[in-house]
Amino acid sequence: MPRNKKKLVKEVGEFGFIALLRRMFPIANKGIVGIGDDAAVFNRINAQKLLFTTDMVIEGVHFKKGTDPLKVGYKALACNISDIAAMGGIPKYALVSLGISPNKEIKYVHALYSGIKQLADKFNVLILGGDTVRSGKLIVNIALIGEANQGKIVKRSTAKAGDLIFVTGELGNSFKSGHHLNFIPRVKESQYLVQNFNPTSMIDISDGLAADLGHIIEESGKGAVIYEEKIPKRGGCSLQQALCDGEDFELVFTLSESEAKRLLNVRKKAFRFFEIGKIIEEGYFLIKKCGTKVELKKTGFKHF
Repeated sequence: MPRNKKKLVKEVGEFGFIALLRRMFPIANKGIVGIGDDAAVFNRINAQKLLFTTDMVIEGVHFKKGTDPLKVGYKALACNISDIAAMGGIPKYALVSLGISPNKEIKYVHALYSGIKQLADKFNVLILGGDTVRSGKLIVNIALIGEANQGKIVKRSTAKAGDLIFVTGELGNSFKSGHHLNFIPRVKESQYLVQNFNPTSMIDISDGLAADLGHIIEESGKGAVIYEEKIPKRGGCSLQQALCDGEDFELVFTLSESEAKRLLNVRKKAFRFFEIGKIIEEGYFLIKKCGTKVELKKTGFKHF
């Protein structure tokens, strides 16, 4: 290979790109969680920690051209709230940046921000400002700060062998069903878990179950086995769609065996939790309904 060959972003992929940033911006302070989780974590003076995340939605990638702007605005904030929920936090303050064509009607912009306001009001998020720029495609980027009690933050990197794996809802077929535009971020479920149990890891499912559970086992240095018959599927979707479609924005989390038994024994659960598998020392496998064990790939939606 010629030494002067230029390497492209698409060649390293999304997570190769993230790995590059982690090397460039290492975090020396043990009290801070930087690049590599659903949200960054940094200290406050009191017992609480601040969570800081940002997410972007782009026309043609996260929603089709012509999508109702109310739904676009709703989704833009919902994606960020889902990241805060995945860390065990509560969303608090947001900045909204918008890239938009100058030829759009004002009523379109009003509808978009109304979608943001609808969800912000539901979760008591204060919109504190932002930025606007000219853009050929509609782009909405939101930066969101959340709060979490010290000791209640849940990361991707702390799953242990023997932990059971759960998800908070049905998976797959999100785009076709419209779920990707009207999902409810699982803040209440997350708070129920961190206040009453001790999740050992958690992540939200944006790129697909196979990919996002893959992030947990990669960051934790472990493996996993999941069972086809236990995966909750959205109406009419296939196993492949449930594993790889993405945009579900459910939570996948792990609990120790004793904590999992306690969760499953709660008679009047406030929420539905689906046990789908187990953390193991190494490997990544799917047990099919027929009993066949197959290797599972960490595949899902890829930006690059």
